[in-house]
Amino acid sequence: MPLRSMTGFGRFQQDNGDVVQTWEIRSVNSRFLDLKWKLPPQARNMEARFEKIVRRFASRGRVEISLNLQFSGVSRVSFDAAQASAMLDAVKAFASSRGDIFDVDYMALMHLSPLWTSGGEEDDEALFDALAAGLEGALADWNEARETEAVALSRDLEARFSRMAEWISAIEERAPEVKAARFEQVRERLSDMLNSLGGELEENRFLQEVVILADKLDVTEELIRLHSHLVRLASLMESGEDAGRKLDFTLQESFREINTCGNKIQDAQVSRIVVDCKNELEKCREQVQNLE
Repeated sequence: MPLRSMTGFGRFQQDNGDVVQTWEIRSVNSRFLDLKWKLPPQARNMEARFEKIVRRFASRGRVEISLNLQFSGVSRVSFDAAQASAMLDAVKAFASSRGDIFDVDYMALMHLSPLWTSGGEEDDEALFDALAAGLEGALADWNEARETEAVALSRDLEARFSRMAEWISAIEERAPEVKAARFEQVRERLSDMLNSLGGELEENRFLQEVVILADKLDVTEELIRLHSHLVRLASLMESGEDAGRKLDFTLQESFREINTCGNKIQDAQVSRIVVDCKNELEKCREQVQNLE
């Protein structure tokens, strides 16, 4: 499955001689699949069936789908004029009883589905088949636009992942130097303290302090997990399947590991790298919020 952005636009128009159908699809990011329909009266009873089609093309995002229909020849729907007249008379009488003036808005009747009936089950099925094909065409165009945007996003993310891999390697190189410097500081401080008390530094005592300090400064596990996370991020970018959620989770885990590295290694050079990594991870998280 290709990587896709949740933001996109798709359109499909077709004229088969009897009806001109125009589909338009617009979407933005969302945690779940949230469908908003704008259908004409002739197609409102098909919404549930249309939704099944959409779910084959998308899993997340706030998606607005609109359909415009123009019929030629015999109309496929009939209008219940008697019912509409009775409704208008009732509302007019209610307005009069309150001393208000009632102005008829005939366009509002377009949105009252009980006033419209189809031309028959056979016509409904023929219309649905045509509209379903049109919807699939619009969804295909929409997915193409989303995949194009995702390509740009993936390039940006891959560049950021590459920079972070270099920074993590720099921490790996710097960590042993920090350890050695800290061990020497401990030796000097213990020697100074014991000298001031008239004693000498015992090697066993020094080794005990070194073991404790080495454990506090050791970021081997964190760096291994960070490298593993970067490999996982690259794999998710290639697979594309439910990539948005999985990328976001992996980035959160990476943030936790790099933060631990900064807490363990109190070194100015490492601290700058950690800050840069955390900034990149935040930017990556902003980007993956737009991926499906």
